[in-house]
Amino acid sequence: MFPTRLTDGYRSFLSGRFDDERARYRDLADQGQRPEIMVIGCIDSRVSPEVIFDAAPGEILVARNVANLVPAFEQGGTQHGTSAALEFAIVALEVRHIVVLGHALCGGIRAYADEIAPLSSGDFIGRWMSQIAPAAAELGPRGPDFQTRLELASVALSLRNLMTFPWIRSRVEAGSLTLHGAYFGVATGQLLVRDAESGEFRVIGEGRQVLRCDEEK
Repeated sequence: MFPTRLTDGYRSFLSGRFDDERARYRDLADQGQRPEIMVIGCIDSRVSPEVIFDAAPGEILVARNVANLVPAFEQGGTQHGTSAALEFAIVALEVRHIVVLGHALCGGIRAYADEIAPLSSGDFIGRWMSQIAPAAAELGPRGPDFQTRLELASVALSLRNLMTFPWIRSRVEAGSLTLHGAYFGVATGQLLVRDAESGEFRVIGEGRQVLRCDEEK
């Protein structure tokens, strides 16, 4: 049976938000979507970009995977879900901003940092998370704050990987596309935004500096 929670939620949506924004949904159906922002987020149920950024329908395009990672550009293989989402967002929809949204207490990062045993014989999580090895190597010796630092470093790595896509790099260099890194505190609700030049993460709306991902406490 379809989950009751979803049925109840849909009924609430239909009589609430959908009814209030019926004209917007109709326009989106007639004219198609034209979001200016794409967010690459984690599948973690606590970190919904649409909720965090209070987004209306059609405002942001969201792609989610384990640990909000962007693989480097490659043409081999057959299954590239994140790369396909990027291709659609950039080439077809021509979004103007890509935000890589990391977060605290990330299970994928913890699985890598703590070398947790595979959950299945396929070890899909382990193989997926292995791509952050370069970011982990740059951090040096592990300390009590290693997971947090690796969460931040992984955002920076994904931003670098975005630039390996030729149709992303060309648009960034032409000034028609901007890349951003951000980090959400699940317990605090704080949003940190990465400064592109310094690599520092700062609380949005404040000047307080947060550690660079490659620094020790």
